[in-house]
Amino acid sequence: MTSSEMSAIASSLLLPLGSTCGKSPSFTPPQSILVDKFRRLVVKVESSETRECTTAMFNANSRRNFLRLALGVSGLFIGSLDASAAGLPPEEKPKLCDETCEKELENVPMVTTGSGLQYKDIKVGQGPSPPIGFQVAANYVAMVPSGQIFDSSLEKGQLYIFRVGSGQVIPGLDEGILSMKVGGKRRLYIPGSLAFPKGLNSAPGRPRVAPSSPVIFDVSLEYIPGLEVDEE
Repeated sequence: MTSSEMSAIASSLLLPLGSTCGKSPSFTPPQSILVDKFRRLVVKVESSETRECTTAMFNANSRRNFLRLALGVSGLFIGSLDASAAGLPPEEKPKLCDETCEKELENVPMVTTGSGLQYKDIKVGQGPSPPIGFQVAANYVAMVPSGQIFDSSLEKGQLYIFRVGSGQVIPGLDEGILSMKVGGKRRLYIPGSLAFPKGLNSAPGRPRVAPSSPVIFDVSLEYIPGLEVDEE
């Protein structure tokens, strides 16, 4: 055996398993196949997980975005209602003193009684004044100092009938009506001591009246049941 033949045999032992002398390797080691398959499997799993995670994240984000949108729209809707209620003029309500009356009232002198009650006559009546203990029929619009109405016989659509001077109403209203005449209109500025000692709770569209806080009443004395009025 020549030296060249021995070299060829020795070199063939260094080739990968399954190869033949003088040819390129035609068999990939099982380890390589396993590694390659494992890598492809990992890629598939990662891709699948990525898609699943992406889908899950998209669904979750979509739900969150939908909820945020719904809450945002409802918030805007409610906010617009609140803004309308707070920013726009209040709903027009029947009053005993309109804008013209308000301007004229600025020039009417204020009368203050010994109890602290104050009043301005919008219109002086021509009829009799009610005797203590008699029933009176009156209209009224009750307001807090800011002008917000918290009670009104005009809105109820009926006259308020009570026995004057007998404690059926707050002291300021009792005193204010006693010195009026039938057909007259008056604005009463009632101090807290003559108003509502326990206050009044708020209601939809109605402001709260704090305990012993001042209030304003516009009052018109319509008639005195049982007391005839002479007509000329």
